[in-house]
Amino acid sequence: MRIDIDSDGLCLAGHLYRPPEGSGADGSSTDRVRGLVLCHGFPAGPGGSATSGQTFPEFAERLATDTGWTVLTFNFRGTGASEGDFSLAGWLTDLRAAIDHLLATEPVTGVWLAGSGTGGALAICAAAEDDRVRGVAAMATHADFREWAVDPEGFLDHTRKIGVVRHPDFPPDMDLWTRELMEIRPIVVIGKVPPRPILLVHGSDDEVIHLQDARWLADATDGKAELRIVPEAGHRLRHDPRAVAILIGWMERQPVD
Repeated sequence: MRIDIDSDGLCLAGHLYRPPEGSGADGSSTDRVRGLVLCHGFPAGPGGSATSGQTFPEFAERLATDTGWTVLTFNFRGTGASEGDFSLAGWLTDLRAAIDHLLATEPVTGVWLAGSGTGGALAICAAAEDDRVRGVAAMATHADFREWAVDPEGFLDHTRKIGVVRHPDFPPDMDLWTRELMEIRPIVVIGKVPPRPILLVHGSDDEVIHLQDARWLADATDGKAELRIVPEAGHRLRHDPRAVAILIGWMERQPVD
């Protein structure tokens, strides 16, 4: 189902999938349904922002069908049909708005987060600061974003070329926009998530985000995160059936209450 999410006055395009009628995949009644917010990553490929997250509605529908969860996925600001321009703090605000939307509109017993790439990194950050989030799964994700901040002007130019920054007068404060790239650091806050569950999934041959990022994140939890490395897998783990099976298995182990 197509939905709209308000995020600080911006309209974000989203999709919501409810489990099939009857019992959940684990035998639980569908009036005791867990909720998942599923986050896409930073745009890549020839389509840029226009096609960002394009396959996530299909992915969300599969997760809802296979697990009996309610799954919400959406486009961050500056991507797809969502309004606005990219900033890292803005994307974090969007994720919080999606959490609020799911809790306010759906009869779910709790909300978990899952994401790929940048979406996974921000899911960690959101979970660290929001006790309503009951667990987080991050696939092929960054430990931090300082690489983007090395050449902020060059990175801003890249965001314009791929279409996630659409307005010529954005950002209004370049220093603030750059500082967010330095200060929003999953590796610093991930230790706040436990004892809530954390799943980290990474491909051994990820060509975009190095496997070491996953190891750094796991180390920052003092061994409290579940780290799963998929042999010979690349960056787009949502297309790898082994990684999807790991995520589904993790979801099915989460408590209903």
